[in-house]
Parts: sequence; C-alpha cells; structure tokens
Amino acid sequence: MTASPAVPAPVPTAPGGLPLIGHAHHLVRSPLPFISSLRDHGSVVRIRLGPTPAYVVTDPVLTRTVLVTEAAHFAKGGKIFDVLRGVFGDGLATIGDGDTHLRNRRLMQPMFNKAHIATRRTAMIEQSRSMVGAWEKGQLRDVFADMNDVTLAAFLVALFGADLPAHLQREFTTLMPALMKGAIRQTVLPPWVTRLPLPANRAQARGIARLRVLMDQAIDHTPSAPDPAEAAGCPHQAAAGDEQAVLFETLKAAEDQFTREQLQDEAITLMNAAIETTATALAWTLYELTRHPEIEERLRAELAAVCAGRPLREEDLDRLPYARQVLQEGVRKYGPAWMVTRTATRDIELGGHRIPRGADVVWSPYLHQNDPAHFPDPAAFDPDRWADGRLPSTRDSFFAFGDGRRKCIGENFAWVEMQIILATLLETWPRLRLVSRPPRAETAITVKPDRLAMAFS
Repeated sequence: MTASPAVPAPVPTAPGGLPLIGHAHHLVRSPLPFISSLRDHGSVVRIRLGPTPAYVVTDPVLTRTVLVTEAAHFAKGGKIFDVLRGVFGDGLATIGDGDTHLRNRRLMQPMFNKAHIATRRTAMIEQSRSMVGAWEKGQLRDVFADMNDVTLAAFLVALFGADLPAHLQREFTTLMPALMKGAIRQTVLPPWVTRLPLPANRAQARGIARLRVLMDQAIDHTPSAPDPAEAAGCPHQAAAGDEQAVLFETLKAAEDQFTREQLQDEAITLMNAAIETTATALAWTLYELTRHPEIEERLRAELAAVCAGRPLREEDLDRLPYARQVLQEGVRKYGPAWMVTRTATRDIELGGHRIPRGADVVWSPYLHQNDPAHFPDPAAFDPDRWADGRLPSTRDSFFAFGDGRRKCIGENFAWVEMQIILATLLETWPRLRLVSRPPRAETAITVKPDRLAMAFS
C-alpha cells in the first residue's frame, strides 16, 4: 500500500489587511515592525500589496532554498524590481535571469576581483582623507549625508578617476536618495497610483532622465594624466595616474561589449549600490560607536598597532580584522535591505506550502539578520559574534549581499570601501560625539537613520 502524497498546507495570511490596499498601509507606516511580526505567523506568510498577493519567507533556510537550491524556479523579479528597473534600467541588479545576465556578469567580474580592487585602494584612501579632513572641528555634521558624499566620492574616484567634474558628484548625491525614496513609494502603493500624473510621479520621471544625462557625462569623462615634471619627483602621483588610465581603458573595453544604454544601466546600478549599502552601514556603525566607547577604543587600538603613527596605507586594510567585524555587525543589525522579491516561475512547494506560478516571493535580510533564533540578542551591537570560531548559524543567516548566482558582484568592493572610510575617519578625528537624539530607523531601499547629527574633534 503506497502512502498518499502530502497535501501542501495553506499559506497563512497576515492579519490587518484592508480592502483595495491590502497591507500597504503597514508597509508605509510601520514597515520594520510589520515585516518582523510576520515571523510569528509561519515560515511563509501571505500578504497583499494592493490586490496582489505576495509570499514572505521568514525562515532563512527557505530563503536559501529560494536563492540557491531552487533558484531556477524563483526568478529575479517582482514588483520591487519592476520599479527599480525604471531607475536602473537592465543593470546586473535588475536584469532578468538568463544568458544576458550571465554574459554581463562575466564581463564585469574582473573589475571586482580582489586583485583589481587592490589597485584602487590608494586613490580611495586619498579621496576619503581629503574629504573627512576638510570637516570643521566641532561642527555639527549630518552623518548620513556625509557618508553618502564620501562613499560616492570614493566610488567615483575608483571607477572614473580623481578629476571628475565636481558638479557631477554634487548632482549624483542629490538625485540618488530622492530617486530611491520615490522607488520605494512606488513599490508599496497600488500600481494604478504610480501611473497617475501626480507631482511625485512626474518628479520621479524627470529625476531618472537627469540621472542618465549625468551618467553619460561621467562615462565620457577622460581622466587627466599627471604632470610629467611633477610625476618624476613623485612616484606615488605617477602610480595614481596609471591606475586611472587602466580603469578608463577597462570602461572603454566594456563599452565595446555593451550598448551605451547598457553601460549606463550598469554604472547607475553600481553607483546606487556604492551609496545605499555602504553609506547606510557606515552611518549606523558610527552611531553605534558613540553608544559603545569600548568598541571605539578597541578599534583605535587596532588601527594604532597596525599603522604605528603613520597615515593609513592600502596594505594596512588586510590587517584590521576587528574593523571588519564591527562593520559586519553594523550591516547585520540594520539590514541593510528590508524587502527583496523573486517571482515563482512555476507552481512550487516551499516549506510545505504551495506557491502559485507568477507569485511574488519576498525575503528580507533585515528580518533574517534580526532573528533571535540565529542571532541571540539581535538588538545588541556585538562585533564579537563575527569572531573566528563562532556558531556557523550566524553566517548562514546573513543575507546582506544576497546569495547564489545573483549575489552582489560588488561585495568585495563594498567591504574595502567601508574599511577605508571608517579607518580614515578614526585616523583623522580622535573623538566622535552624538549631538542629536538617537536616530529612528527609516525604510527606503535600505534601512537608514532618519536623523543623525554628530560632532568630530
């Protein structure tokens, strides 16, 4: 006698949905408490974005199934990517699965291997040092805005060279946060609202058009070579010029493989990743240092032992393991992403539940990385949870850069950039002080601080 096949269990529906808008009001008003609350209702929970159902995966084991084991049946897609595609175009983060994605990733992968990133470290250190060192002692600083500026500048000097026109950096810094805010608004609202000729929708369209104009100017910019007479007396300057020339040639080679629009798409996608994830993680990490002077003291001791009183050099970065742990804990605690989607390509069972073909499947790094079952006392800022020899479940539930074949191509770059900026800031300023109230978490594409003012002296 053969056993009858198990019948998939119905997917539980989250409470609090409303007619027409579903759970959108929760996602707009209290997104983090709402997404965290779904853990109490099951490993897969049904919500509605307007009239459209979506299935939220609250178990990290099942999320790894979606991203790795059964990735072929959960395609990159869903409403959030449809919206982001309007900003980024078909960059690596938003393009659909298939041959084009694999081809583009292979073409861009050499730019992001560790050896190639190492050639950009010195230029990034110098750029970061000049910006952080220009702050006025004791001045009240908007830290999130500052981290956006510094991370963007470090990215631009790595990708386009050291003498990109200043107006491009200023406009990129202004445009990207506004576009990301507009994108998340369009994600959680019913589609018909985003198609109306409302002022916010028109502003979003104008911003996207301007972004592409600016990116074209950056792509066409040619880094200037160092003055031969000055370079002869300064080998380091000559090396910086060589780095810029190699990078520029790399981009031109990519342009031979991509159309101009595809090259725009990839550059915009990379720039957003450089700002959103790294700036957010750095801002939260600096806030945590003001709350934990013992962690700051340990960081400074590590930096002093490695640098021995001289300025930071690119070869020092690999000898700052505690700085990496601190940054990893900042990324862990605050997300950075809080809602990512895939699309089921067929009817499929996930965790004993039936997911219909075409459904949006939602996973959340923020949810998983604040799960007490995998990160004991998740509200605590504990860099030592990343020390060697700690429980592997900690790492198995860390999804900040995704996983599987769509894992973020720029992860190595992001860690290097964050280490450079954190070390440079500590090297430049002996004292950090919070001068605003403790920040509240706010959701855009990432989980960012609503207000964070600090003084450096």
